[in-house]
Amino acid sequence: MEFKEVEEPEVYGDIVKIKSAFTGICGSDIHTFKGEYKNPTTPITLGHEFSGVVVEIGPDVKNIKVGDRVTSETTFKTCGECRYCKEKDYNLCSNRKGIGTQQNGSFTNYLISREESVHVLPENVSLEAGAFTEPLACCTHAALEKTSIEATDIVLVVGPGPIGLLLSQVVKSKGATVILSGVTRDASRLDLAKKLGIDYTIDSLTQNLDELVLKLTDGYGADKVFDCSGAVPAVNQALALTAKKGDFIQVGLFPDKYIKLDVESIIQREINYVGSRSQKPTSWPLALELIANGSVQVEKMVTMTEELENWRKAFEAVMEGNEVKVLVKS
Repeated sequence: MEFKEVEEPEVYGDIVKIKSAFTGICGSDIHTFKGEYKNPTTPITLGHEFSGVVVEIGPDVKNIKVGDRVTSETTFKTCGECRYCKEKDYNLCSNRKGIGTQQNGSFTNYLISREESVHVLPENVSLEAGAFTEPLACCTHAALEKTSIEATDIVLVVGPGPIGLLLSQVVKSKGATVILSGVTRDASRLDLAKKLGIDYTIDSLTQNLDELVLKLTDGYGADKVFDCSGAVPAVNQALALTAKKGDFIQVGLFPDKYIKLDVESIIQREINYVGSRSQKPTSWPLALELIANGSVQVEKMVTMTEELENWRKAFEAVMEGNEVKVLVKS
């Protein structure tokens, strides 16, 4: 990867040109940087968790205007013909082209998006907060669309990274009791979780996660479990702690395609093991509403902001693992 001058994109049709403001560094950006992620079509400008201001619109744009403060879904193009497109499950279209993977993204001054994907930020949502809409939409998709949360639920979230912290707050917004588990190196993130209103945080390496979950659930196990770690041992421990007939939502990505999974727990406990991929259009209004009404406190998660030309410093900080969320300012 390198920092260099490129041509400004041009508008056409229903295309909206956006002056990038803030972009969050996603785990997939790091995997791409390391050469571990095969999805991007290179050469490509990375960046898909972003906010900005509209500076120009194409002739077919109807509802977005110059000056609007916006964020955008990552979907730039779909086939429009498959069964998933017809249901607006764009995240499942096999011919989908995404911003920051096949279409130039937001680690730049200007980028383009299609009008259908653009969302105007509520007045009380800052541009910094707006950059969290995409990862938060992944969480609303997982918690509110792939399953449902009741106020009486005891919910276990595994992995206190940015997604785990966001997802815990989404679940908490429904009144459920949330347990967020991590490991010893996650101490600062677990402390932040307490400040964000999460009921229980636990270091599964030094504290007894099984004991806590079973105590809180009268021995039944957690009603809903979300894995945001992609760590096989943590997933297998959590599967055994899922209530019979409970929902286990797999959000975190594993480093390998094939893993050793505790299928016995899935079968014998009749667990609904559900995959959750990215987000879809309906996930976005849910995310923006949670930011606007204060149910999810995203700005407290920002621990570092760097200028665009210092992108490498920002990437290295993420890889060191001491920051919660790093934003790049364009």
